Amino acid sequence: MPDPVPQDKLKRILEAGRLAPSAGSIQPWHFIVVFDKGKREILAKGGRYAKFLSQAPLVIVGCGNKKLSPNWNVVDTAIAMQNMVIAAVGEGLGTCWVGSFKEEKVKELLKIPEQFSVIALLAVGYAREKLDLTAKVAHLIRKRKKIEKIISLDEFGTSFVEQP
Repeated sequence: MPDPVPQDKLKRILEAGRLAPSAGSIQPWHFIVVFDKGKREILAKGGRYAKFLSQAPLVIVGCGNKKLSPNWNVVDTAIAMQNMVIAAVGEGLGTCWVGSFKEEKVKELLKIPEQFSVIALLAVGYAREKLDLTAKVAHLIRKRKKIEKIISLDEFGTSFVEQP
């Protein structure tokens, strides 16, 4: 059984999402915190890369209101969820952003109204002591790109040189 996330930490994580910026300050999001083990097990069956969701003590499901903000709900909800990721790390927790799910099944399971889209699932908990072998290999193969490969100066493809 995974260690539970203390309520005070969870509140600070959710508050970080609530305070996120959004286009026109519309805040077109709604978040569902899933503690229920049975529901987390169903979510874990929803996609190839979601199997571990049943092992996390909680999953935050980020929903964007497509009627309230048809053009920006996805970006705004993603920004709020990224704020939660940063806050969780600051609280000593681990997270994993999950996009591997079947939206209609998630909506049915969690009774999400029609005007909302499921944007992403966020597993939150304490990092496992031992990573499995697959994760270790993936981290060796997919190293972080060097900054020179992802940053340009003034226009795409122009070498970035740090300014004094």
